[in-house]
Amino acid sequence: MESRENDHNPKSAKGLSKKLPIAGVKQVIVVASGKGGVGKSTTAVNLALAIKMTQKNKDVGLLDADVYGPSVPKMMNLRGQPEVTNQNLMKPLMNFGIKCMSMGFLVEEKTAIVWRGLMVMSAIQKLLRQVAWGPLDYLVVDMPPGTGDTQLSLSQNIPITGAIIVTTPQDIALLDAVRGIDMFHKVGVPVLGIIQNMNAFSCPKCGHTSYIFGQDGAQWVSKQLDVEILGDVPLDITIRETSDNGEPIVVSKPSSPQAHVYHSIAEKVIAKLPCLEDPLTRTKRES
Repeated sequence: MESRENDHNPKSAKGLSKKLPIAGVKQVIVVASGKGGVGKSTTAVNLALAIKMTQKNKDVGLLDADVYGPSVPKMMNLRGQPEVTNQNLMKPLMNFGIKCMSMGFLVEEKTAIVWRGLMVMSAIQKLLRQVAWGPLDYLVVDMPPGTGDTQLSLSQNIPITGAIIVTTPQDIALLDAVRGIDMFHKVGVPVLGIIQNMNAFSCPKCGHTSYIFGQDGAQWVSKQLDVEILGDVPLDITIRETSDNGEPIVVSKPSSPQAHVYHSIAEKVIAKLPCLEDPLTRTKRES
């Protein structure tokens, strides 16, 4: 009987196009979640900033791939439409040393994006291929929640170095996090680990710690799926306020305990990545 091993191997599956690297980008890190409302965008922004501060001599970019609900412009305190190069590529907007691109730069802030799947996929391709990203050592991608067209399209069309799953300790969020991990496994994307967000709340007046969304729920996912917990981010008003004000806590309060959590996560993520190499150079060498 013929082996069915290839049925579960995304690299050998029929009909999948060859992954084409993003010009000038060495490594792509996607920050995803199984469901919305778990603080994924806040995590992606602070992680990108922490990577930049940890790797001071490296170039870092941030792509907001959540077409329907772009958050990066507000969190990174950026507005306005990008300029265009002589090669007809959009220039990323920059703040805090991070190159940023988002659909939020291309539409009015209060305008609803009412698009079907094909239009969203076209927009994602433009944000990937029609932006002057390079040179970049790391591109952090803030993915939309869920396991839909955008996640699948990105996973199948560009080489992703690793995925990070953001979840809260709540049972419902953890179930969706498991689905997210399973999706990345099916499309051959390495899962670098889990970030457990909003894990504990410490009362600023009395110091009492409350576990509003449950305590250490990600431990179960970590053990069941053999995925490392990269860090526990507290439920903290300062993280929320600094994000809403366009002054992420990693840059506005770099010495705070909250910022230290993101720095620790960034160090673990960098340690898990392979050595930096331009994927286009590697592709030419392999061919």
